[in-house]
Amino acid sequence: MEFFKIRRTIPFMRHALVFNVLSLITFLAAVFFLVHRGLNYSIEFTGGTLMEVAYSRPAEIENIRQALEKAGYKAEVQNFGSARDVLLRLHLEKNQSSADLSQKVQGVLKEQDASAEVRRVEFVGPQVGKELVEYGALALLTTAVFIVLYLWIRFEWRFGLSAIIANLHDVVIILGFFAFFQWEFSLPVLAAVLAVLGYSVNESVVVFDRVRENFRKMRKASTVEVIDSAITGVISRTIITHLCTQMMVTTMLLFGGPALHYFALALTIGICFGIYSSVLVASPLLMWLGASREQFVKAARKERSRDEHEGAVV
Repeated sequence: MEFFKIRRTIPFMRHALVFNVLSLITFLAAVFFLVHRGLNYSIEFTGGTLMEVAYSRPAEIENIRQALEKAGYKAEVQNFGSARDVLLRLHLEKNQSSADLSQKVQGVLKEQDASAEVRRVEFVGPQVGKELVEYGALALLTTAVFIVLYLWIRFEWRFGLSAIIANLHDVVIILGFFAFFQWEFSLPVLAAVLAVLGYSVNESVVVFDRVRENFRKMRKASTVEVIDSAITGVISRTIITHLCTQMMVTTMLLFGGPALHYFALALTIGICFGIYSSVLVASPLLMWLGASREQFVKAARKERSRDEHEGAVV
């Protein structure tokens, strides 16, 4: 589907160096903030206390959150199972026990609503958090490896390498934003990062498919002309796809509440940079790595020239 069609080929590769210099600067800035400020991990990663609280009527999540913040407690509040059940995730302060924290929080909740009843209290230790960090990093690494293998098998190793560099560029920039603004990095955010990685790969595959097709169709065109034509040919589809996706994500961002806020924010950053990297980072890398027509179009076999005396000789 095309809502608009571009008649002339846009010379994207003419400005490839500028695009990649900007990407490098952004990437290095993200790495700097990740190293010097680090991520603000949620209690799933750092350890803390989980409390399940039941109410006699539907709980007002925002009022509970405000009451806890006013009392000086950093907590994640969300419904759990039903509108009457609430799950609290609380950060433990230094020299504070989980039992002491749960009793004080229960007192705050009772003051707000006498029907509040604590059903369950669990302590999440930092060792569990450490394992989650390791498993999360392993998930990212495994995903990246299989993406490279998939693109290598489907296209050629240059395509796989270009795509994974561009897509990891998106991941690092998302993490850089979270490090710079110290937004809370939780398991939903990790899920969003993995989703962005897959989303960006899909866009790269669309562009690379068109590049391969153009190598076979545009016999006299150079590699630069082939890539420019491929990007121009899919730009309408790219804009429509990303706009539709971002509409859904924006809905979550505006109306999803605190539980979905950072998940949607990570997706928004990933979608914006995913457009850029899939088109203006992966394609120049593909050009500089030496992609050419010969890798997809086999040379025609030369017919064996027949000797005029070939055959029986009398």
